[in-house]
This record gives sequence, structure tokens and C-alpha cells, in this order.
Amino acid sequence: MAASRAVGAVVGGVLAAGAAVAAYATAVEPRAFRIRSETLRILPAGARPITLLHLADIHLAPWQETKLDWLEGLATLEPDLIVNTGDSLGHRAALPVLADALRVFQGVPGFFVHGSNDVYGPELKNPLRYFRGPSSVSGESRVERLDIHGLERAYEDLGWLSLNNTARAIEVRGTTIAGFGVSDAHRHWDRLDETEGALSRMRRALGDAPRATLGVTHAPYRRILDAFVDLGADAILAGHTHGGQVRVPGGHAIVTNCDIPREQASGLSEWAHGGRSVPLTVSQGIGSSIFAPFRLGTPPEAVVVSLLPRDIG
Repeated sequence: MAASRAVGAVVGGVLAAGAAVAAYATAVEPRAFRIRSETLRILPAGARPITLLHLADIHLAPWQETKLDWLEGLATLEPDLIVNTGDSLGHRAALPVLADALRVFQGVPGFFVHGSNDVYGPELKNPLRYFRGPSSVSGESRVERLDIHGLERAYEDLGWLSLNNTARAIEVRGTTIAGFGVSDAHRHWDRLDETEGALSRMRRALGDAPRATLGVTHAPYRRILDAFVDLGADAILAGHTHGGQVRVPGGHAIVTNCDIPREQASGLSEWAHGGRSVPLTVSQGIGSSIFAPFRLGTPPEAVVVSLLPRDIG
């Protein structure tokens, strides 16, 4: 009898602990928004510092008022440049709400690329599938389409430029920031040949003007990161991974939903290829799918990157 009571107590304790973790992962951490700060010395010598705000994986649904309030509050950071690495939409009715929230950044120059959730609505999936590798692509005819063209118009109204399989340049605080990127590599929408051609044309137009060059992708697949290093990026920005969305305390992401090493699924690291090493910052993102509204050990974040001149003085 005593042994039975002891076993019952242990089982009850385990169930209670599991329930507490589940409650935290669904009700607390997804709203524990944070700002992560990084510093990169990639600007030309003598350039003025630039504050870059990296937004990723907002996955907005129109009823997420806490997220909207926090997103609007990021304007107090007074960024000089914004980079949005995609998956901003999370519901068919999210676009007008998102556009209204982002209006606080009107006139702040920026770049953007798309993730698949800017084109297609969220799907109900078995989360255990991610342990078998990157999620598969569903038949497009069965997935709800979102207003990608309206999203692009909203971004362009803010003054942001598309880097989807192309290259563009912006002057920020007297420095030319050259950007190049690809559309969602997870869906195989990347066209690196088009990006390389656009980058070559942009470089010819800019001539020898001092500049910093950013490579921008939604999903940080190895083939994309290697190509970005070869194409001369001074730094690479990405999202998509959600930092693994679930992380063992003190450990790395359990899954990445791409082929990047788990230890580089979030934060600032270095990506080396062909004898060259480039800073890589991967955001854990701001949201998650409405069908997987949980986070554990990977709080939602925006990333503030202080861009400084290459020379120490």
C-alpha cells in the first residue's frame, strides 16, 4: 500500500510538472518579448554608427494585441535601418492590422525578403515531423493564399526595398548599405543566379564608393549562406528557425527546420566558407504559427544590431 502511494505521488508530481511547463510554454514565454543587442564592425572607416532593427517571423494574427503593442513600441529604439526577414503574416486578416502597426516606422529605410507564410496561410501540422528534418512542402492548391502583393505595397509605402532574388542599395546616415537576398529557400524559391546578376549590376553602378554589404535570407540553408559568403556579404541576417522554438535549458535548439547546425539556430555566430568568415545573426523571431502557439527556452525577440566602422578609432 505504501509503495503504491509512493508511485502515485511520483506520477502525480511528474504530471503536475508537465502541466506547469506546458502552461508556461503556451501562456507565458510566447509573450515574454525581448530585445537582443549585437554589434558588428562592418561599416567603412569613418562612417557614422547605424542602428539596424531586425524583424523576423512576426506570424501576426489580428487578435494578438500584446504583440502589436510591443511591435509598435520598437519605434522608441529609433532605428536608422530595418531588415525584415519574412513570415510576417499569420492569418488571412492580419495584413491591415500589421500595416497599421508598422506605420510607426514610416520613412525609416529598410530591406525585406519573404518567407512562405507571407504567401500561404498557416497549416495544422504534427510537430513531431520536424524531428525527421525540414518540414515538407504541402500541395499549394490545398493551402490558403495570403495577400502577398498587398504586403509588398505596405512595405514599399514605408520605404522598404525588396531583396527577393535581387540586390538594392540604400544610403543611411551618409553610408551606402548594399543589400542582396533571396526569396524563401525553404520553399526553393531562391534564385541565386538572379541575385548574383543583380548584385553585379548594382556594384557596377556604385563603382568604388565605400559601403557595407548585407546578405538577407528568410531561411538560413547552408547553400544560401555559402553563396552569400562567396558573393561578398559583410554580414548575413536570417530568421525562420524560431531558435528551434523548443530548447533544452542550457543547450541548443532541438530542431531548426533547415540544415543549419543546431548551435547556430539563433544568435550571432560566424559562417565560414571558402577561406572567408562572415558574421551571421539568426533571429528567434517574434511569433509562431497559430497552430503551434508555444515556446520554451526561445523567447520571442527583435534584434538591434549596432553597425560600427571597421576601424577601432
